[in-house]
Amino acid sequence: QVQLVESGGGLVQPGGSLRLSCAVSGIAVRTNNMAWYRQAQGKQRELVARFIGGIIIHADAVKGRFTISRDNAKNTVYLQMNSLKLEDTAVYYCNTVPAQGAWGQGTQVTVSS
Repeated sequence: QVQLVESGGGLVQPGGSLRLSCAVSGIAVRTNNMAWYRQAQGKQRELVARFIGGIIIHADAVKGRFTISRDNAKNTVYLQMNSLKLEDTAVYYCNTVPAQGAWGQGTQVTVSS
């Protein structure tokens, strides 16, 4: 059974940084296309960054500011978020691409002055 546990969110001022972690069990991050998604209040969930094989793709809205990475030994996926903006406020989730059925609880990121 796949389990996804996100952590690392919080309240940060515009321009600040956060590093999100996603501890994965049940599948190997090394051999699955892992991704970070986010869902802002009242909006649909959107893809933020993903692995496609050995290729990394970031959404245009976060390109140059966010970086997805993974630690195969820890079976964990990370999202380094720099230069945060108000519009980055959302609940952040990790999952595969395409998303498999069970979502984690997500981690709240709030960017506010």
